Amino acid sequence: MAPIAVGDSLPDGTLAFFDAEDQLQQVSVHSLAAGKKVVLFGVPGAFTPTCSVKHVPGFIEKAEEFKAKGVDEILLISVNDPFVMKAWAKTYTDTKFVKFLADGSAKYTHALGLELDLSEKGLGTRSRRFALLVDDLKVKTANIETGGEFTVSGSEDLLKTL
Repeated sequence: MAPIAVGDSLPDGTLAFFDAEDQLQQVSVHSLAAGKKVVLFGVPGAFTPTCSVKHVPGFIEKAEEFKAKGVDEILLISVNDPFVMKAWAKTYTDTKFVKFLADGSAKYTHALGLELDLSEKGLGTRSRRFALLVDDLKVKTANIETGGEFTVSGSEDLLKTL
């Protein structure tokens, strides 16, 4: 399957997260993104070095700038279970503008055409690193990395497109 691209419609899918009351919830991507301007970014794995030290902190730190430029939601997805995503979110001091969403079986990542086979490293199927700007379910910007690189999908790169 070809990776999602500018002009494509964002596919729907179900992801999991823990709400403010610490209850496990299932949510459709369309319910989070329909009629809104959203950032959807994906990382290969929770607690991995580049994801934890560079990619995710950039979006947390720049959240106010995204909001000031009209972004309604910042959605992080990773091929991890919701319990891991919950624990990972707790390692950051301020995640109120970034929703940590679990794609435990990689079904949504596959629907985006962004799966990454890291079986040789013992990680199985994961997500390529990416950042999408989506407006009412239409992809406006698609910054997608090759392999595990981190060159075009950071918060600064996406902010330049707004």
